[in-house]
Amino acid sequence: MAQALRLAERGLFTTQPNPRVGCVIAHGADVVGTGWHQRAGEPHAEVFALREAGTQAHGATAYVTLEPCAHHGRTPPCADALIAAGVARVVIAAEDPFPQVDGHGIGKLRAAGITVESGLLREAARELNIGFFSRIERGRPFVRVKLAMSLDGRTALANGESKWITGEAARADVQRWRARSSAVLSGSGTVLADNPRLTVRLPEGVAFAPPTRVLLDRQLRTPSCSHVLDGSTPTVLIHAVEATCADDRFGAVERVAVAEQGGMLDLHAVLALLAERGCNEVHVEAGPTLCGALFAAGLVDELLLYIAPLLLGDLARPLLQLPSPTEMASRWQLQMIDQRMLGSDWRLRLHALR
Repeated sequence: MAQALRLAERGLFTTQPNPRVGCVIAHGADVVGTGWHQRAGEPHAEVFALREAGTQAHGATAYVTLEPCAHHGRTPPCADALIAAGVARVVIAAEDPFPQVDGHGIGKLRAAGITVESGLLREAARELNIGFFSRIERGRPFVRVKLAMSLDGRTALANGESKWITGEAARADVQRWRARSSAVLSGSGTVLADNPRLTVRLPEGVAFAPPTRVLLDRQLRTPSCSHVLDGSTPTVLIHAVEATCADDRFGAVERVAVAEQGGMLDLHAVLALLAERGCNEVHVEAGPTLCGALFAAGLVDELLLYIAPLLLGDLARPLLQLPSPTEMASRWQLQMIDQRMLGSDWRLRLHALR
């Protein structure tokens, strides 16, 4: 199963909106077939593994990181393929909560006389597909907020200049987090200040499915010269219902209106909209106002924080704009998941505690 999970990781940048899945077929310790899901619409992991195993799949055990599908989607059911190949046993890491699969894949296999076991390395399998499980089980994507700050907790100079707080290694790391996401989300304030491209830049030869750029622009104030309007990658601009624009600067992007709440776009509605469009992981690169609003709304699942060994002074811009707690019991708590050095910078991964 550990080998199947490593195979599944190969689809980290390419399977959106599908989950990352790996499969190993073995007779005891002898592996006869391996496979992993590469892209949505293409064969699933089990199919590749069965092709490699051929007749040796008969009587074998299939180790699969996610419950085999039991329905006809863009590809035939994997449960049927396993049954037809004559495997004797299927070991599943995590059950698939997708309604058309949930329990049906396991049921179909057992009805065919195949022994099915589940739960082996379940947490690792769920972590690999944390966005997929969030979208199906909670109705919203997994939200990861990326921020970079100085040692004194500042993200930009008082005049807004922020390039570059972190070094090349940290910035290259950010590209990989963008690449694994379904959407890269930002706000109009960041676009006005920095004019970012919000695209993925990976070394040549590394395959990825370009994430959708999502821009929150309540009043449609993004200027025509903005890179996010260049049409180079799918882009969705979300604005208030009553916002209007008399020119054609948004001709290369999709515009969607959502309701407002408290003088800003309803962030719950924004995430629900993205979930409906198959977004699993949303990578947020925005300023202290939008990032703070996501935290305040309880919508941040993970904070990806890069810390540079420099000081910007007390007039520089803060990390987040958050309501000030009146007592320590109301403080914002995070759980450290991982920390590592990237060049001269630190990267911290923290989960928001509910």
